[in-house]
Amino acid sequence: MKAIIIGAGRGIRLMPTTADTPKCFAMVGSRRILDWTIEALTAAGIERIAFIGGYQIDQVRAEYPHFAFYHNDRWQTNNILASLMYAEPEMDEPFVCCYSDILFTPRVVAKLLAAKGDISLAVDTDWQSRYSVRSEHPVEEAEKVMVADGHITEIGRQVRSEAAYGEYIGVARFSAAGARTLREHYHRAREQFAGKPFGGARSFETAYLVQLFQHMVALGVRLAHVDTHGEYLEIDTQQDFDYARQHWR
Repeated sequence: MKAIIIGAGRGIRLMPTTADTPKCFAMVGSRRILDWTIEALTAAGIERIAFIGGYQIDQVRAEYPHFAFYHNDRWQTNNILASLMYAEPEMDEPFVCCYSDILFTPRVVAKLLAAKGDISLAVDTDWQSRYSVRSEHPVEEAEKVMVADGHITEIGRQVRSEAAYGEYIGVARFSAAGARTLREHYHRAREQFAGKPFGGARSFETAYLVQLFQHMVALGVRLAHVDTHGEYLEIDTQQDFDYARQHWR
């Protein structure tokens, strides 16, 4: 099992923290966000890590030379979905992928690794309590999910808050078969939607990963949800950053 960390973007809403360093270098306690991520992955038994970088990638290369690196050289104009697929050569076997601006515990990863589905997404069922103090990142921006019988029936920002079961935290696991399914649907969608609106994005190239997930769900692909009640924080804004430094241990 390997991990792919998506970390190409600058994190403009975390300025001035990201003025000259990548977002994942922001310090929470005595560690960078990226160090917390590595700890959560390695504690769950994942040793091989690929990193997709863009903004200030050379800083990450210098500090973490043991990573396999992929350079998203279009990070200023594309988005998370396109960024993830720069590491497609890593997807011939099972993997976990995660955003680089989140904090999560080893137990979240362990639950994902124990899941039986080919594609499993970590979902925070305690998501609403966090949004009560996230005025700079409103609930409308949450990647919410609806579920039934252990599987996700809808995912994305368009899910109404009152109907949502939880929030996708940005960590997912793919078996070898799940990885093939992801790649196949990505390439089919790219062929069909390149340069066109896709899933609410103005173009396929600027789509979020969850917009491909929703596309897959609509086509009948089963995405399992693996629940966590908290044990996760997103750091998107300065307000989030301040909260994490006060509360994350």
